[in-house]
Amino acid sequence: MKHRGKHPNDDKNFATKWKAVLTEASNDLSFLLGKGYAEKSALEIVGNRYRLNTRQRKALMRICCPSDKIESRKNKAIPVNQLKGKTLIVDGYNLLIIIEVALSGGYIFEGMDGCYRDVASIHGSYKKVEETLPALELIGRVTQELGIEHLHWYFDAPVSNSGRLKVLLYELAEQYGYNWKIDLVHNPDKELVRLNQISVTSDGWIIDESDQWTNLIRYIIDNYIQNVVKF
Repeated sequence: MKHRGKHPNDDKNFATKWKAVLTEASNDLSFLLGKGYAEKSALEIVGNRYRLNTRQRKALMRICCPSDKIESRKNKAIPVNQLKGKTLIVDGYNLLIIIEVALSGGYIFEGMDGCYRDVASIHGSYKKVEETLPALELIGRVTQELGIEHLHWYFDAPVSNSGRLKVLLYELAEQYGYNWKIDLVHNPDKELVRLNQISVTSDGWIIDESDQWTNLIRYIIDNYIQNVVKF
């Protein structure tokens, strides 16, 4: 794998004609989830109704947000212009992979809650791609420009090559003067929720279970990456 870009069928799966279909489907799924339907069964109902394939259903889940949680997620977001001097805890793979995808021309999906998400998957093993270094350097540069005091990255220890990635981040931190700490933990999601500080993530569960988060991912993509393929 050289890039974390488009799947060969993505241009077909997410052609213009599918925009209205997935928008309507996301409204239906959001309603069902807001009423307490189980995610798996609700997705099957909506996916079957709109005849969505597996990859389209995956994108639908990234776009959708339960109707009862849309406003609460937005209300807990700390504006990027208020991050100066702050320490942020980072959902490591969540942040890194979506920036890699955006840089490599993969599809970026805008959620109902205002978050950007991707449909990439690392399948238990992280593989460095050509966009990895540019993505990390961009994240470092943006956070320095914003005056963010410290980034504390959390990566999944069970994911293969997380140790090598940790070494790479520390090498970059030393080279560019980034104030970074990197930890490998069994479950970063639960760790971020437990810490309950300002988190950098687009993971809906982390956002719902935390008191505060920041949409730094969207800020970086909107302001620093050109020709992003958005859906």
